[in-house]
Amino acid sequence: MLFSISEMFRYYDEFDPMDLLIVHAILNANVINVMNDPSLDEKFSSIHAVEPDVIKQGVSRAALSRFLSLPLETVRRRVTGLKRRKILAETKAGLIVTEQNAFRFGNNHELQKTNMLLLTKLLRDLKRAGINGPDDLRAPKDAASARKAK
Repeated sequence: MLFSISEMFRYYDEFDPMDLLIVHAILNANVINVMNDPSLDEKFSSIHAVEPDVIKQGVSRAALSRFLSLPLETVRRRVTGLKRRKILAETKAGLIVTEQNAFRFGNNHELQKTNMLLLTKLLRDLKRAGINGPDDLRAPKDAASARKAK
């Protein structure tokens, strides 16, 4: 995860890290409905497919403030700057990262390829550590719990 974040900071070095955090939180909120709909998820799963603005789920400044544990005024001020740069747009449902933003947030193939390589490495490292799936992450029952179960 840290490698992925550092790549994002390296690629978008003209941005303040707080603005990048806000943009990527909004990007994630924008595609929740896509990820929860199997047909939309399949349609937009390629790194060459970009979700159109009309299907993005908006997010409020207040929700961002709570999610990121940032003061609402900080979020408002940062969002205003990002809207001025035409990265964010306001819809009836809330804030979205625009499909046509000049910085290609949400549509950066080079960064997406790097993130896929880092994810592959993470999964390979987890497998080497003996973690093959979610069941391997559950804490083993201690002896007392095991005796109560009998």
